[in-house]
Amino acid sequence: MAGVSSCMKYSMFIFNFLFWVCGVVILGVSVWIRVSEAAQEEVDIDSSLFSGADLLIAVGAIIMVLGFLGCCGAIKESRCMLLLFFIGLLLILILQVTGGILGAMYRSQVETSLNKTLLQTVYLLQNSTKEAEVFQEKFHKFERRHQCCGVLIGPADWGQNFNKPVGNSKACACEIENPLADLCIMYEGRYVYKKPCREVVMQYINSHLLTIMGIAFGLAIIEILGLGFSMSLFCQIQRK
Repeated sequence: MAGVSSCMKYSMFIFNFLFWVCGVVILGVSVWIRVSEAAQEEVDIDSSLFSGADLLIAVGAIIMVLGFLGCCGAIKESRCMLLLFFIGLLLILILQVTGGILGAMYRSQVETSLNKTLLQTVYLLQNSTKEAEVFQEKFHKFERRHQCCGVLIGPADWGQNFNKPVGNSKACACEIENPLADLCIMYEGRYVYKKPCREVVMQYINSHLLTIMGIAFGLAIIEILGLGFSMSLFCQIQRK
């Protein structure tokens, strides 16, 4: 009976080792995002965006487990491990494709949900509670960094808190040398940034959408290769 191809065996091992390394990188980066103070300062509009980091932690852990199963299954020629690897990878591929289809179908609902989240942000800008004041200071830093003002419509989003000091200045304060440029407008007697911060968020999402799609497509190709490698090696072991 035919033996197991050494080329197939070690190709499967190298593939899964790289797959495991990818899991380690994803897990490490996502944990850093979750705990790093510097990274947390970037999430000024909505702390629920950390749910994406939590999802990546789960994905990284799953990829590490699958990579370990694939490596051990290839070296030890274990059909059980290879079968578990195949099933796990197939489930991930199915969920990935399903998520892409649902994302395309419900894109308008996603935008509506984002607008609702941003509307909650407007309420925080207009409140005077301690929690709201902490958020306002973080959001003010976001405005200065991205040269935007308010959330949905502009400086009016701040309501009565518009002229209240936030940090070392006031909300939306235009801090460029030429306030008459297109970036700033006059509002209630002072120059403020013209662009609502919602445009910054949407621009960020749209600019990274193609990158996300490219990564997802690349992962799908890798997953299909992994399925092919594992099933081929599984069949060779079975025939041995």
